[in-house]
Amino acid sequence: MAKTLLVSPSYFIFFIFLIFSSTTTPIFGEEYSYVKSVDPKKMKIPREKVSHFKLYWQDDVSGSNATSVTVIEALNNSSPYFGMVNIIDNSLTVGPNMSSKTVGKAQGLYVSTGQEDASLLMVMNFAFTDGKYNGSTFTVLGRNNVNAEVREMPIIGGSGLFRFARGYALASTYSFYDNGDATIEYNCYVIHY
Repeated sequence: MAKTLLVSPSYFIFFIFLIFSSTTTPIFGEEYSYVKSVDPKKMKIPREKVSHFKLYWQDDVSGSNATSVTVIEALNNSSPYFGMVNIIDNSLTVGPNMSSKTVGKAQGLYVSTGQEDASLLMVMNFAFTDGKYNGSTFTVLGRNNVNAEVREMPIIGGSGLFRFARGYALASTYSFYDNGDATIEYNCYVIHY
């Protein structure tokens, strides 16, 4: 007759513990060595505020000092601009005229993404060069339906005084010229610290 080996429950639990304690899989709530939780109270983050910036985006595609340059042409003839990519270093001015005071640059790119409509993917930093915002930026990234009277795009972050920024930008065409140059009014509502 075969003997039955009886194992007490405490030995069984101890055996299971040994198996799982030798693995390197993190337990729930355990953090990796390169990540640490930060107490926001210790960061001394000031109170949030909302700022409204009214700026004019000067898109100069013509002339020898163009600030918007096409780096990839459209790919087919059926939709003349689909696939076109422009790199920009456009002036941000306080008034609609190019002679207005420049307070920053819109640096980034826009891509023609609409096959059937004039829509752009805008990816740009509003980099300030004047006053207390000098050296600070916020980022606009979103769809720009060029034919709409007012286009809304999200503000997704920033640096300097705009660290942790969020908000939205409203763009409307102020003027558009036959040579392709344009002045766009941007009303940006930025939540920041």
